[in-house]
This record gives sequence, C-alpha cells and structure tokens, in this order.
Amino acid sequence: MPVITLPDGSTRTYDQPVPASKVAADIGPGLAKASLGVRINGVLRDLATVIEEDSKLQIVTEPKASQKPTDDALFLVRHTCAHVMAEAIQQIWPGAQLVYGPPTDDGFYYDIRFPDGAAVSSKEFEEIEKRMAAIIAADKPITRYEMADEPALAKLHKEGNKYKVDNATRALEGKSPSAMSSAMMNPATRSRRLSFYATGQPGKDWEDLCSGPHVPSTGRIRAFKVTSLASSYWHGDEKSDRLTRVYGTAFLSKDALDAHLKQLEEARERDHRVIGKKLGLFLLDEMVGPGLILWTPAGAVIRQELQNFISAELKKQGYLQVFTPHIGKLDLYRTSGHYPYYAESQYPPFVERETLAGMASEKSTCAELVHRLEGGNIDGYLLKPMNCPHHIRIFASQRYSYRDLPIRLAEFGTVYRWEQSGELNGMVRVRGFTQDDAHLFCTEDQLSQELHGCLTLVKTIFSTLNMTDYRVRVGLRGPDSSKYVGKPENWDKAEQACRNAAATLGIRSTDEPGEAAFYGPKIDFVVKDVIGREWQLGTIQVDYNLPERFDLGYVGSDNQLHRPVIIHRAPFGSMERFCGVLIEHFAGNFPVWLSPVQAQVMPISEKHHDYAQKLIAALRETGVRAELDARNEKIGLKIREAQLQKVPYMLVVGEKEAASGMVSLRTRKEGDQGSLSMEAVLARITAAIQSRRLEA
Repeated sequence: MPVITLPDGSTRTYDQPVPASKVAADIGPGLAKASLGVRINGVLRDLATVIEEDSKLQIVTEPKASQKPTDDALFLVRHTCAHVMAEAIQQIWPGAQLVYGPPTDDGFYYDIRFPDGAAVSSKEFEEIEKRMAAIIAADKPITRYEMADEPALAKLHKEGNKYKVDNATRALEGKSPSAMSSAMMNPATRSRRLSFYATGQPGKDWEDLCSGPHVPSTGRIRAFKVTSLASSYWHGDEKSDRLTRVYGTAFLSKDALDAHLKQLEEARERDHRVIGKKLGLFLLDEMVGPGLILWTPAGAVIRQELQNFISAELKKQGYLQVFTPHIGKLDLYRTSGHYPYYAESQYPPFVERETLAGMASEKSTCAELVHRLEGGNIDGYLLKPMNCPHHIRIFASQRYSYRDLPIRLAEFGTVYRWEQSGELNGMVRVRGFTQDDAHLFCTEDQLSQELHGCLTLVKTIFSTLNMTDYRVRVGLRGPDSSKYVGKPENWDKAEQACRNAAATLGIRSTDEPGEAAFYGPKIDFVVKDVIGREWQLGTIQVDYNLPERFDLGYVGSDNQLHRPVIIHRAPFGSMERFCGVLIEHFAGNFPVWLSPVQAQVMPISEKHHDYAQKLIAALRETGVRAELDARNEKIGLKIREAQLQKVPYMLVVGEKEAASGMVSLRTRKEGDQGSLSMEAVLARITAAIQSRRLEA
C-alpha cells in the first residue's frame, strides 16, 4: 500500500502499486492533462512509471501562459524531440546509425553515423522538420519497455549498430548515461535489464535504446527547430569514428521558440570570433596550433587593462605577486594528484633523451612508457595544468608563524590542457590559457574572512563590467569516492565553508554534487550576459587536502606545527575566456577604459595635420590611447570606419577647429556632440576612462 506524499505535504494512499499518471488524474483532470512527467523521490521519471512503495511525488507540468517552463519540463520535451528528429532522419537516410542523443541546456543533439556518400547539409533541415512535424501531429505514444541484458544485447547485435551495442555494454557496466539497467533504478530487481523507448508500439514502430525519461506522447512537443550541424567523434576520440552531430531545440510554445531563435541570431552577430577578427583582437594560427591564442596589440590592450584593474584591487587586499615556470617535474604533479588524476586532459609528459634512449634499447613499447610514467618509475616533465603546485612550493620554501598568515600569492599564470579538437571554440575553449590565479594560505579561523575577501573581489569585477545578473553553484563531492582525495571530515568542513560563503551573497545558489575538484569543493559564478546566455566565470575553491599531500605547516600560538587551509581563486577564470565573453557581452562596444583605441583624430584634409598631431600629443600625454587617421579620404568614410571599429570618441578637425583651438566631437553612441574646446574634450574623455563608465 504505497503512501504518496505531495509537495504540499498532503498524502494519498493506494492499496496496490499505482502509475504516477493515475495519481495526477486522481488529483484532478486539469493536472492530468497538463502532466509531462514526474519526480519520484527526486528522480525525474516518465509519467507512466509505476510507484510500488512509499514515495515523494512531484508532478512536472506544462506551464500556463504567464509562466516559464521548468527545467524538468524542457528536459522531457527536448529529450523526446531528439528521438523524433532521429526517427525523421532515419526515414530520409535509412542507413544512418544512431549513436547518442541527449537534451542540453538550450536544446538537444544527436550524434549520427551517416551512410558513406550521404550529403548532409542545412539544405536538408526543411525536409527533416517536415517529417518531424508529421510524427508530432500523429501524437504517437512514447512507450517504454525493458529487456533482460542478454536478449537485449542479442537484439542490438542483430540490428547491426555497433554504437548501440557499445552504449548498452557500457550502461550495464555503469559507464554510460545513454542507457540504464533497470537494476540500477530498482534495487528490488535482481536481473540486469536495459530500457528501450518506442514512438508508438514496441516491436512495430520506431524505437531506440534509451534510459529516458520522456513526455507521454509526441504531440506534447509544441515548437521545435533543427538548428545546425557539427562534427564529432565516437567517445570524443578524434582517432575514432567521425560522426555528424545534428543540433535542434524544442519549446513548450512557439513564442518561446521565436524568442530563442532571436537570441541565437543576436548571438551570431555577437560571436567573439567574428568581432575579434573585425577588430583585430586575437588570432588562431594553424602553424602555432589549435586552441593557442595569439593576442594582437589591440587585444593585448584589453587584457592588460583587465590585469591592471585586478592588480590594483589585489594590492588593496595585500596579495603578493609571484612568477612560476610553464613546466614542472612529474613528481610535483604526482604529489598534488594532478598526474595522473587529470592525465586525459593534459598534454603528454616528456622525458629526457637519455631515458628514451634507454627504453628504446630495451625495446619498450609506448604503453610501457606510459605505465612507468604513471607508476612513478621514471621521471619526466609536464606542461603545467595548474598553478597551485608551484605556489605551494613557494609557500613551503620557508617557515611561517600564525602571525604571518594569511599569505596570499597571486600570478597571471599560463596553464595548458589537452582539449579535444571538436570542443575548441575561439577564445572560450582553448588549450593554453592564463588564469588570474591566486592561492591563499590561512588558518581555519581566517577561512571565513578570506573567503569574504575573495567574494568581494568577484563582485567588484562584475559590477564594474555591468555583469549584475549572476548566480552561484557550489560544487560538492559526488557519489564516486575514487574521484576525490583526502579525509571525509576535511571535505565536510570545506563544503560547509563554501555553502556559508555563498549564502552571504544574497543571490541564487545551488548545490551541485559531483562538481567539486578532486582536492576540494568550489564556488563557481555563472553570469548571464545582455542577451540572456549563461557563462561560467570565476571560481573559488577551499582545500584541506593539498596542504596534507605537500606536508605544509605553520607554527601556531602553541609553538606547534599546524596545517594551513588553501583557498584557490581566479575571479576572471581565464583571461582568454573572460575576454571572449566580454567581446560578446559588449558586442565589441567596450567601455572607454577597455577600448583599444579610445579616441581617433580625423583631419579633414592634409592642411590640418599639424593641428591634428598637436591634438594627438595632448591626448597621449593625458594617457588616452589615440590614433590619427591621416588618409586622404572623405571625412564621412573615416567616421563610418571608426564606427565600425567601435571607437568611442571621434575628433574631427578642419579649418575652423584649427583656427579656434576647438574640436568637433562625435561619440560612438550619441553621434555629433558639436564643437568643444580641446581642454573640454580631454576632460570628458579622461573622466570617462577614470570612472570606468560603460558608455562614451
């Protein structure tokens, strides 16, 4: 007799196992009609799921006209729409093999291996959408069924899709989210089972290996769009099968879809890769290497100004600047745990020639080399994936008293990660990046105050750059203890410190199990830009574990050695990613203090060059980044091109201005400002720079 507890605390009792859909119907026909799925004891499930024991039940519904849909409602609709898109694609290309098709934060995708010779492009989107519309209009039921592992694998082998066989095998081993054994979901079930979803009747209509959950029928998808194509690789391995990733999105109303598509269009117009090229801010060069940014003089100005800004704030808080090398011995990273914990996301280690020569003479294989490196049997060097081990060694180089703490070591340190080529994205996903990194070594009693100082720094940055809409994620341990180092009691203290610190911000905060670093929990800042997109920028981590791994200590008031606590913090996160986000946030219209060129002087003709040069000299003497457009072109063309280059101030000088010592001023936002004295123009520009106002 399961007792069902609803969110308002009321209960319903049944004398036998009951489908969640019946509970919704018993509450009321309106709720039953609006229901899309359920959460049973916190787990998102299908509406048809049978509840066999006492449970907490939350019903996921379509929103009313005035409401925003919940994340759960969008997940369910998008997951089902991914299946509908896959079915439509297989109608057009019967030989297409499905690999994996999850929902995402803003839509869904499906990785597909198309038949050799199949020409798949955006030209086919209309036909795909036409067939999807027909499937949705038919309002086919989405039906889940399960099979024991052996017959399920036999079925998949017979279908001849090696990707689904692999998905099923990995699911049964607990390694893949793309399918799930029912034994994992229902401890009472002894045999391992795999779940399938049919769009219609099982064994008769289209179906897919899938863990679910889904909406009850295809007709619940109100609005959808196939959006783009990209390349991907099986298991993310670029040496493996090349796949086509088909992206789409779905919403619970056409208005919501239209708003999303408008946002996508604006995002394309703000693409930092396009704007960065037009403004000459950075380069990606194949001869240098994918994911390795070349900062041009214009882009370097933005980066340097940001560094100057935060460096001034760090001085106020008593930080000490350090510099460390780009590489370190493997033993350094073995001690920290970065090697081999993060081996797959690091550049391969390199070893001395003598060692390689010795192994070659022994006819050792590459696999043996890797094994000996990971086992610590031979030494080598690693491009640093993190700055913290280097800063820890600086701290460990001398003995500190409790009176000396906290010690705050800061560095703009460049680190290197081996990102998959398909995941690289301009400046926001790279292989080499510079963190505005710092490590604070403090006592436990100082931890709360030092976290407050870190939070204050982040808030200062966001408010200065008009990034006022943000939320906080507290990354905690996940259920797999093998992914984390250190004592549980230290983790408990660190996690509580992060929660307490996040609570002081007075903004949205969520706990995210499984998102902690291997050595400690963290506070991540998720910023919403001017068009509503979210970016993870800035992080603060509390670490009790690396001090133990490196045997750090300070002399306490009792004259005994004590362990410090380390706070890892990077308010910008990485200079590359942060600048990429800023480009899109401002659409290249940077505030005056960040603009590579703050003022452009435009003489009407060659006769006015002397006065223009005098103006340039005065601007530069007051610290304004000014350039002269001395081309023999019409003034209208010069103004248009300066506007395209997002220059905040345009200073036009001709015969009248030269004779009177005046300047005809234009601004990027407001256009013609009339004639002002040279002194007034200088005062206006310098005031905008010093105040860090957002607009010219």
